[in-house]
Amino acid sequence: MNLPLVYGKEVESMGKYCEVCNKGVMSGNKVSHSNRKTKRTWAPNIQTVHVLVNGTPKKMNVCTRCLRSGKVERSV
Repeated sequence: MNLPLVYGKEVESMGKYCEVCNKGVMSGNKVSHSNRKTKRTWAPNIQTVHVLVNGTPKKMNVCTRCLRSGKVERSV
């Protein structure tokens, strides 16, 4: 599993980052009715869940798309 790099160091987990599909925050422009553009961000819906990794339960930050599509197996 690839860990994200923050300031050149690998980090165990970040808030707005899916540890399964590597989905993170995207940036772009908010466009008003008068077509003025200001910077904004879009963050994925990240949930902290208990999942089974190689048979052991572990807390992970997972996006709701990975939860819904069954890419992770939740522990009880």
